[in-house]
Amino acid sequence: MMRRMAMALSALAAAAALAVTVPGSAYAAEGLLVINGAAYEDPSGCYAVDSFPTSVGNYTDAIVEVHTGPDCAGPVEWLVYPGETYHTETAQSVFVL
Repeated sequence: MMRRMAMALSALAAAAALAVTVPGSAYAAEGLLVINGAAYEDPSGCYAVDSFPTSVGNYTDAIVEVHTGPDCAGPVEWLVYPGETYHTETAQSVFVL
C-alpha cells in the first residue's frame, strides 16, 4: 500500500514539474507588425494581405514568414527578421513565428 502511494505521489510530482516547466502553446510576439500601414500590436498567427504592392515591417522579437498563398499556405516567399521591412507584389499572407 505504501509503495503504491509513493509511486502515485512521484508521478503526481513529475507531472506538476512538467506542467510548470513547459511553456504554453499560445505565443504572441512582442512589438508591432506593420502590413501596408496597418499596425498589429503583439501579433500572433496568420494575417491576410489585402492590397498590392505589399510592405511588411517587422518591429517584433519574432521572425515573420511571407507566404505566396492565402491563409499562410503555399511556399514561404521571404523571412522578415526583427527590425527589417520587406516589399513584395506577390504575397497573400503573413505568419508570425
